[in-house]
Amino acid sequence: MKRVVVTGVGAITPLGLNVEDTWEKIKAGECGISPISVFDTENFEVKVAAEVKGFDVTAYMKKKEAKKMDRFIQFAVAAGKEAMADSGLDLAAINPEEFGVILGSGIGGLTAIRDESLVLQEKGDKRVSPFFIPKSIINIAPGKLAIEYGAKGQCYGVVTACASGTDAVGQAFKAIRYGEQTLVLTGGTEASINKLAVAGFNQMTALSRTVDPMRASIPFDANRNGFVMGEGAGLLLLEELEHAQKRGAKIYGEVVGYGQTCDAFHITAPADGGEGAARAMKLAIKQAEIRVEDVGYINAHGTSTPANDKNESMAIVSVFGEDSQVAVSSTKSMTGHLLGAAGAVESIFCLRALQEQILPPTIGLETPDEACTLDYVPGKAREAKIQYAMSNSLGFGGHNGCLVFKRWEEN
Repeated sequence: MKRVVVTGVGAITPLGLNVEDTWEKIKAGECGISPISVFDTENFEVKVAAEVKGFDVTAYMKKKEAKKMDRFIQFAVAAGKEAMADSGLDLAAINPEEFGVILGSGIGGLTAIRDESLVLQEKGDKRVSPFFIPKSIINIAPGKLAIEYGAKGQCYGVVTACASGTDAVGQAFKAIRYGEQTLVLTGGTEASINKLAVAGFNQMTALSRTVDPMRASIPFDANRNGFVMGEGAGLLLLEELEHAQKRGAKIYGEVVGYGQTCDAFHITAPADGGEGAARAMKLAIKQAEIRVEDVGYINAHGTSTPANDKNESMAIVSVFGEDSQVAVSSTKSMTGHLLGAAGAVESIFCLRALQEQILPPTIGLETPDEACTLDYVPGKAREAKIQYAMSNSLGFGGHNGCLVFKRWEEN
């Protein structure tokens, strides 16, 4: 089996337009949630979201090219540029057939679908954009990155709802681990804050209708009432260890375990007690060849919905034990829920936590739910000595993904 390390990271989030700015605000416990600005919410029950702020697409590509892409693809390109630059990879020195792109998105170009549907209704079929299909389909995001960097290996999109980003990283990990690829640019991207998506999620009673941005996403709190929609992208360059070491790459951490399961229970609700999530965690720990007690931090899915937080907490307890001291936090309290991009961005947070030995907080947690009995790092970031960190992602359809990362230390 090959060892897999992370040698480049990039991010576009509601907290910043790069990894460093985002991570500094995570450590400071800042909230990226604000009143929705992209449409008038006067007749909407949902008033807040976690929008990406100040994103100038022309900083990453020409305006003419940007018009051919939905926002979720633009985010992927932007975060990909940061990850590739960060990696220091010399594209001329690699075999392009050993370089893949695997990217997740839960929804893809829903804004393009909405916009072009209106064009069709109001102006007729001849006015629909010839770029409509490539703007809306999920696989164009990894395809665009493959074209950008000449990656001729495996290239595909992963769609497992809110587990998409985690599963994309997991599939990239497996491709390198089993010798199918040497490098994979991977992660997740999402940009679906529009009237149609907000209305749809709200009709499911999944979204928080709290007006105060600071009280809208409060995972594990007894007063939580739904998640807050977010947007953004997280990209990671995964690389086979020996290849990375030979070129003198900077290493953020090692991917050591991945677990993927299905609840086979309900299209939106998690299985009772988080049974499926627990199995995913066990599989990831087994593949990492570590003990349960070796995991020092868990970045929870932690959506701030009543069902998720209770069942995920129960799943963690079933795996780690009633008396476990493992620290758990939900960075969605600050970023909102980035849907298909969430797991990728949260993977980056796990890597930075391992690097700096700092646990991200769960902000807004004031009144812990009696059913949520773990250490959720409330309020403020915390210094801690940790060797392994875990990231959980749970998606509609019963999809469960779990990744385990190891702190990198030069031998």
